[in-house]
Amino acid sequence: MEHEFIIIKESNIHNKGIFASKDILTGTKIIEYIGDKVTKEESDKRADSQLEKAEKNQNEGMVYIFELNETYDIDGNTPENDAKYINHSCNPNCDIENDGEHIWIVAKRDIRQYEELFYNYGYDPEDFKDHPCKCGSDNCIGFIAAEEHWPQIKKILENEKTKDDEK
Repeated sequence: MEHEFIIIKESNIHNKGIFASKDILTGTKIIEYIGDKVTKEESDKRADSQLEKAEKNQNEGMVYIFELNETYDIDGNTPENDAKYINHSCNPNCDIENDGEHIWIVAKRDIRQYEELFYNYGYDPEDFKDHPCKCGSDNCIGFIAAEEHWPQIKKILENEKTKDDEK
């Protein structure tokens, strides 16, 4: 699919990534996150099914479910959804703009041509250890989680380290 601002290519972070095909200004809507609009119940079923596949076959990919609103989610695991290739970073250059009907990836700051695009996936702290982060940014906490949960996760990790040191 042709896009004005992006190209897809290999990423040092994880498999494929999205890169700026030209300079992008702060606030620009770069790409819409599209896919099947599904109920929360169907979303849970699809996520569980995809996780089972991923556990069996590492090349199978992960879950591409994105919360749209209180009733529906977007399952972005469709061939036409190039936005699913945007990787997570603890130091993202993009934000998510969700109006309850559409999900846009938006430039958080000016982005230079060829720079890889990232947003923070914003995972909750439950099972954070199942989601290691490979972004390599200076402020990386080692796990994919929403920034507001970082203090809680750091405290858990510090407590575990203290317990290990006491052994």
